Order: sequence, then C-alpha cells, then structure tokens
Amino acid sequence: MSESLSNFAQRISTQLGDRIVGVHEWCGETTVEVLPENWLAVAQQLRDVEGFHFEQLIDVCGVDYLSYGQTEWDTTDVSATGFSRGVEGEGAGRFDWAERPRIGVGHRRFAVVVQLLSIRNNRRIRMRSHCQDDSLPMMPSLVPLWPGSNWFEREAFDLFGIVFEGHPDLRRILTDYGFVGHPFRKDFPLIGNVEVRYDETLGRVIYEPVTSVEPRVLVPRTIRHDSRYDQAQAEQALDAAPVQK
Repeated sequence: MSESLSNFAQRISTQLGDRIVGVHEWCGETTVEVLPENWLAVAQQLRDVEGFHFEQLIDVCGVDYLSYGQTEWDTTDVSATGFSRGVEGEGAGRFDWAERPRIGVGHRRFAVVVQLLSIRNNRRIRMRSHCQDDSLPMMPSLVPLWPGSNWFEREAFDLFGIVFEGHPDLRRILTDYGFVGHPFRKDFPLIGNVEVRYDETLGRVIYEPVTSVEPRVLVPRTIRHDSRYDQAQAEQALDAAPVQK
C-alpha cells in the first residue's frame, strides 16, 4: 500500500462524487459518508472498481446517536468515597429522541456502519450512512453484494431495530423470539423490561415484569489521545528520511 491516505481519500471523493457526503480521515483510518439512497450503488463501486476492489466485508453494525455527547456524570472530582456522580443528568434513557438535548449534532439518530477490506490492495475503509426515518430506521441490505453480511444485518436488526430492505431472512438472532424492544438502543432500560424464571407450579419458564434488578447508571466512555499513533508516524518518517553520510 504505497498510496497515501490523503491521496486515497481524494480519489474516492472524485470517483464517487455527489453520491457521498464526504470522506474523513482519523488515526490512519478512512471513513466515507454515504447518502442512504446511494448505499447500494456506492457499495458496489467500492467492491467492483479496479482501483478500490474491496472484495471482503468484515462487519456490519448499527449505531444509536441518542444522547450523543451527553453524560450521566456532572463531575469526576475525587473524594474520600470515590468519584462524584451526577445521576440526575440528561443521560441516555432519561429522554426520548424528540426531547434530546441539542448540542450541534446535525445527523439522524440511527446509522449503519460497514467495515470493508481490500486484500488485493492491502487497504481498509469504513462506510457509514444515517437512516432517514428515526421512528423506523431502514437501509438496503448488502446481502446481494456480500452474502456474509446476512447475520451481521440480522444482529443489527435484533439489537437496534434497523430494517434491512431486501434481506432474505430478517429475524432476531440473539434475543428470544418473543423479546420486546431492541436492547442496544440507548433508551432501552438497563434493567430490561421483563425477567425470566422457572415456575415450579406451572412447570415452565415464565416472563414477568422486572422486580429483582436494581436500576443502574452507565459510566461514560472517554476517548483519550493515544500517543502510539504519533510515535508510529514519527518512526515511519524517520525510516523514510535520507541517510546522512
């Protein structure tokens, strides 16, 4: 892989034109933002065009941007009893999408992210698109292009409720057949909606409202700068520098 990331991103932007929103680079990774109506067309170009040739699909997943940028913690000051925690904040699960805090996020609530690999060109790319309808998120299925996306899309449907149009067998894959809701959505309660137990009197498993699980608060994830990436770049620049005689 001799082509630089910036040249590769520029080539993608030129080739795909107005079918995409843009191309982004971060920490050595390239992400192409695709308009939902062009999802299949862009995917096919990335697979079939000789200069790209992303013949292998690695992963398909859903993303829920509800409460994006929000936190349950008002402060992280250390005290004798540990870290302070503000559980009355507007974190995930305390509001619905229509009432979400506005922090300048301009995209829709749900997105589909695909990881692609070109073995021939030794390169990876991430493809992302936001579903147009927040109440019923939908995206065309990639099964006709990459049959291996079948179970990945079923997982995204099960956990996020994203419907993949054209999927040959779209049904739950991880939860029970009678499961209510989609557990990876940010507004799904951490304690769940129902609990399962075996009833000796009835001689079968029964479902009933949650009674034995205490409400929980998520610890916010913090993305910290990783100096290893800067170090790797510096080492590459040092290796590429001409040797002084």
